[in-house]
Amino acid sequence: MEAKDLLQKVRTIEIKSRRLSSQVFAGEYHSSFKGKGMTFSEVREYIYGDPIKSIDWNVTARFNHPYVKIFEEERELTVMLLIDVSNSKLFGTQCQLKQELVAEIAAVLAFSTISNNDKIGVILFSDRVEKFIPPKKGKTHILRIILELLNFEPISKNTNVNEALKYLTNAMKKKCTAFILSDFISPDFSEALKISANKHDIAALRIYDKFEENLPNVGLAYFKDLESGVCKWIDTSSKKIRDNYSKWYKEKHAQNTEIFKKSKVDFVDIATNQDYVKPLINLFKNR
Repeated sequence: MEAKDLLQKVRTIEIKSRRLSSQVFAGEYHSSFKGKGMTFSEVREYIYGDPIKSIDWNVTARFNHPYVKIFEEERELTVMLLIDVSNSKLFGTQCQLKQELVAEIAAVLAFSTISNNDKIGVILFSDRVEKFIPPKKGKTHILRIILELLNFEPISKNTNVNEALKYLTNAMKKKCTAFILSDFISPDFSEALKISANKHDIAALRIYDKFEENLPNVGLAYFKDLESGVCKWIDTSSKKIRDNYSKWYKEKHAQNTEIFKKSKVDFVDIATNQDYVKPLINLFKNR
């Protein structure tokens, strides 16, 4: 992409993302993520209407009168975006490439973050950690992130979510909120996710293209795996071949869904031909 076209693309994403983050996601973001980190402040006497779960039973027993714990919301949250930059990002048969959709979603999350005076950082990964952008605030920082997402060339073409999760666990010493944006066509990452989710607040966004779910019947076709580079002719007119592929894809999706559920990680599927606003709002509301 030429520099002029790249900057225009960044500007377009910025305008759209800032509008969505301020008009649509600001309140949802705040209610979903702010308040996850709370620090104890004091105790006071129970007032009718206080939630039962806030009662401090030790103090209540000591004074023979109900008291509740008061918590203060942590002033600042750190958000990390774990973004898959393997070669599968270049796939897209509908409205846009996965890479372009990921850049938009990441920008919306980033602008929502700074509008709440939080810091945001990025881990770009393939089957290794390709780049770490430390958490910071500010519009300039976000524009750098968008530019990287549109123009970054990874060393490796393959995907391994494990490496990103291990890096997150080791690099971020304090609890943070992390969004993983990937198609999750990766070696098993259940153990790394379990460990990371015990320390951080994690949400998974599976980015996919409708074409990936089922092979179309277009006769003899030449396919190339964007990650491995392997090319082969496939007879898509064969129902057996199409059924076997669909079965594999559904099993992989079900496996990932089970991994997210076992680790108690919120997740959502977003297709390249889909408006991502509603799925993101639902993700926030369901937290």
